[in-house]
Amino acid sequence: MPGENLTRVEAQERRALVDTSSYEVVLDLTTGPEVFRSTTTVRFTGEPGASTFIDAMTRTVHSVTLNGVELDPSTVSDGVRIQLDGLAAENVLVVDADAEYTNTGEGLHRFVDPVDGEVYLYSQFEVPDSRRVFAVFEQPDLKATFTFTITAPAAWQVVSNSPTPEPVPAHDGAATWSFAPTQRISSYITAIVAGPYDVVRSELTSSDGRTIPLGVFARKSLAEYLDADYIFEKTRQGFAYYEEKFAYPYPFEKYDQLFVPEFNAGAMENAGAVTFTETYVFRSKVTDAIKERRVVTILHELAHMWFGDLVTMKWWNDLWLNESFAEWASTIATAEATEWTEAWTTFNAMEKTWAYRQDQLPSTHPIVATINDLEDVQVNFDGITYAKGGSVLKQLAAWVGIEAFFAGVGNYFRKHEFGNTVLDDLLVELEATSGRDLREWSKLWLETAGVGTLSPEFTVDADGAFTAFAVRQTVPADYDTLRPHRLAIGLYRLQDGKLVRTQRVELDVDGALTEVPELVGETQPDLVLLNDDDLAYAKIRLDERSLATAIGHLASIEDPLARSLVWGAAWDATRDAESSASDYVELVLGNIATETESTTLRTTLGQLGLAARNYVAPEHRLATISRVGDALWMLAQEAEAGSDAQFQFVKFFAALASTPEHGEHLRALRDGSAALPGLEIDTDLRWELLEGLVLLGLADGSDIDAALAEDNTANGAQAAARARATIPTVEGKRAAFDSVVEHDDQPNAIVRNVGLGFGHVIDPAVLQPLVEPYFAALTSVWESRSYKIAEYIVEGLYPAALASTELRDRTRAWLETNADVPALRRMLVEALAGVERALAAQARDAA
Repeated sequence: MPGENLTRVEAQERRALVDTSSYEVVLDLTTGPEVFRSTTTVRFTGEPGASTFIDAMTRTVHSVTLNGVELDPSTVSDGVRIQLDGLAAENVLVVDADAEYTNTGEGLHRFVDPVDGEVYLYSQFEVPDSRRVFAVFEQPDLKATFTFTITAPAAWQVVSNSPTPEPVPAHDGAATWSFAPTQRISSYITAIVAGPYDVVRSELTSSDGRTIPLGVFARKSLAEYLDADYIFEKTRQGFAYYEEKFAYPYPFEKYDQLFVPEFNAGAMENAGAVTFTETYVFRSKVTDAIKERRVVTILHELAHMWFGDLVTMKWWNDLWLNESFAEWASTIATAEATEWTEAWTTFNAMEKTWAYRQDQLPSTHPIVATINDLEDVQVNFDGITYAKGGSVLKQLAAWVGIEAFFAGVGNYFRKHEFGNTVLDDLLVELEATSGRDLREWSKLWLETAGVGTLSPEFTVDADGAFTAFAVRQTVPADYDTLRPHRLAIGLYRLQDGKLVRTQRVELDVDGALTEVPELVGETQPDLVLLNDDDLAYAKIRLDERSLATAIGHLASIEDPLARSLVWGAAWDATRDAESSASDYVELVLGNIATETESTTLRTTLGQLGLAARNYVAPEHRLATISRVGDALWMLAQEAEAGSDAQFQFVKFFAALASTPEHGEHLRALRDGSAALPGLEIDTDLRWELLEGLVLLGLADGSDIDAALAEDNTANGAQAAARARATIPTVEGKRAAFDSVVEHDDQPNAIVRNVGLGFGHVIDPAVLQPLVEPYFAALTSVWESRSYKIAEYIVEGLYPAALASTELRDRTRAWLETNADVPALRRMLVEALAGVERALAAQARDAA
């Protein structure tokens, strides 16, 4: 990666010298499996006589022509940048080069389907990877129009940002597609998708009367699983919601949604050509949580057509103007425009849990972050930018009023359409529609980091009535901003076997201590719930009586959002080593059976696994894991036949199996000698059961080979890689490690799955011999691999399951002697924080 970075200062200096007008990009995708021909014509203004550079990551540059003068490629190009000297006021640059396909999910990714041998291509350009495909001034504030001309096999579908034209025959079974120019957009949201994709087409009518063509695409071997009608339905609901609320019609000419192989993220908001992970094409049963997540993702990317694509941040420090808004908008749209009406409960269970976790890491940062270069932004697609930002916007919308909020947003779109903005541009519009001064709010919420904790403080008299009640706000020493909160306090009492809210008080909390006189004289309830209805962004604590009530009666709270808040409070106290991991295990096992919300169930079971494996005292670990496995199997047997809960209990049982008896249950389910009513053992679940058997040493490489022969697909290859990396021996872990560290030809999806299997252990001691090889490999991996592959290796092969003082000390030692790679250091700092948190939790549990 050295030499590929771009600093903010460089971007500002370049923006002061040039302004882009248009790109004409001609790509020939018929030149073989390694490279494609890329010819780019760029028109731009310049400061006469000045020097600058254009980004172009190439294998070979054939020619560079600036204003009719041929430049020597060997002199002006280093394979990453092309130097441009002696600019004119009006410039035309032509770069003819060979660019490389990737298998990393960056640039133009090339995939060969093992089912039928067909080739599929797709682009992924955020943050800095359009430069892997054409010569470009790679920064968001140099917008331009883009005209793509693409030659590819005539039988392929070829998709870009503009509507797909009729192809013209070219040579040897190829054809050429000449797309119309795009609107003025940033380079990172341009797109090229090509291959023999299957497509289902539809259309809708925009609020301004235009007919918007719709397309849903998937590989031929997955097309039978594509539920296009449902995707179109959610898309139409999102269009109607956003166009009404934003009072601004959809800004582009068509809307294609393409499910592409080996995708690194959930989706990408290319203007009019959104790409999604293929895991959203459901070839096997998935949880309701995943079904809902897909809807949120569809609406998240659609929101980006306005937030990010129509109006784009000037530099990546305002990435939140894209991601926080899309996160908030997709959640409110899901809750109000689709059947997933409990989307805010899901947001609390998953997104806010992510935000609180991220905000307590040493690497936390303000929502409006300091982004010095591209490496900074690569690691900034995190729980602060997405989930905390979305949480804070929910709070802001409630504070200024939802109608004023939407009105301000609409004005922002109209004023800055197809332009670039900074934070202040949005605040100006929201202030105008709401009449509120938002500068102090912005300073406290957007420009400072950290999360506060809210705790109830009260006294009661002999009759059990409150004689005083207050909310205490505490903040960490490193991030000591006391923020104002609008929140509700709920009092819950046991009545006829249910835990029922009998009173709710809504108030403003500010400063270290806020008195609540409304509650003085009220009888102490069984449960006091701060931040009821989840209005505020803050961690909450339960008093001793409330925690005891939660452990015994959490399942009897009827409101799913209230349950989610209690689950979250208990988990956060466990992570902070304020309560024991063993108590958290008891809470989950005693109350999870009746949880109705799929995402709450999924999140809580994941946290149960982390508590059992990393947070209980080491001397109790194996017994706790065994007990959790026993309980999950019992829960699976007792759950409603065919239910989402039954399905999740089986999946987590397979992941947490630890005894020979557990292995017998897994084998019986997999071979059909035993069954659970209503549970189908489909392809993906068979892989999960096999991985559980591998974890227990009851299946080996030959069993994995046999399973792959039955499922010779891309999904099967990924599951096989994960299962092989799960082999619970030192030799198995070493083989997994070497397969991605010593070999640089593995595609991104395989590397990621190797990391998932590598960390899947019962006895973490098998990872100990890999500690030194891991740290020895870090620098070479970072220098020789693309960003995404390096991230998968650095994070996936970190032996976090050891959670030991030895691992802590070794990580600290590496950090002390490697100060010059900020993005890599951040990954290790976060990994260290996880180990330190686990050690503190273990000590608390032992006590």
